[in-house]
Amino acid sequence: MDAFDYAFQQTLGLEGGFSDDPDDKGGRTNYGITEAVFRDALNRMVISGVSDIKDLTTAQAKAIYKTDYWLKIRLNDVRDISIAAEIFDTAVNMGTTMAIKIAQRALNFLGERLEVDGVPGPKTIDALNRWSAKDARALFVCLNGYQFIRYVEIVTNNASQMKFSRGWTKRVQSYQKVA
Repeated sequence: MDAFDYAFQQTLGLEGGFSDDPDDKGGRTNYGITEAVFRDALNRMVISGVSDIKDLTTAQAKAIYKTDYWLKIRLNDVRDISIAAEIFDTAVNMGTTMAIKIAQRALNFLGERLEVDGVPGPKTIDALNRWSAKDARALFVCLNGYQFIRYVEIVTNNASQMKFSRGWTKRVQSYQKVA
């Protein structure tokens, strides 16, 4: 199993199907994909043969995940499969910019001096690979820690989001086995 397929299976196991919760900032979603991302993928012909997000198939979701999340934030350049999968899952749940900001904050906590700009540039990718080789466990824990801090911020700023907190905690993992 390649790194993307591993990450896809991990994230798909955490994502629900179709949702139209009025408190969800993303609006209507399916497999964690918002209606806006879905429409954009249709317009760019990443997917076809579907007109309503509620009818999105797993294969179509996978195509969107790969194009709009995995490749967009250069996770194919991250050598550690667990680290790449963790950042991917955060990107699907919080957006690509926030996922990279969390990675940059985690790396800075470990001693790097990266600009926290949400851009997966060469310095960020190099630091991810360096820490993956040096101490992947420490990096993984830091990624989860900053992810949890972001969830706390969301709920603190908007109490209506509390109903999502239990599901979000399933994404903050203390251990994830490698494929």
